[in-house]
Amino acid sequence: MSKGEEIRLGQITVRFLLEGRESGGSAAMFEFDVPSGARVPIAHSHDGYEETIYGLKGVLTLTVAGQTLDVGPGDVLCIPRGAIHRFDNKYEADVTMLAVITPGVLGPDFFREMAAVAATAAGGPPNPTLLAEVMRRHGLTPAP
Repeated sequence: MSKGEEIRLGQITVRFLLEGRESGGSAAMFEFDVPSGARVPIAHSHDGYEETIYGLKGVLTLTVAGQTLDVGPGDVLCIPRGAIHRFDNKYEADVTMLAVITPGVLGPDFFREMAAVAATAAGGPPNPTLLAEVMRRHGLTPAP
């Protein structure tokens, strides 16, 4: 992967800073941008890794295991394995967050595949069955 590559998943942009193969599998790290009011991924969980979110710019509202929290610049939130979660940008400012995946089992291919499914939707909603297949293939479980 080119370090300058930006992966566009709908309105969200992802930039990988560290892939698991570069850290011996211990961690992966990426920045992601969420514009105000953006359509965001469905609620999901992952049993094979933790996801830690660090706020860089703006405020992102995360719902984790039914609890809603705002994460802003300098705030940290660890999403434990198995916790159903989702996020929204309800505010007027665009958001940039840093995500750390431990161990580093999630990579850019997940986002590329999700973007490809979204691109086939021709401006409409992506096929939820295809999205769920990609999610499961990469260790994410869509929430019921």
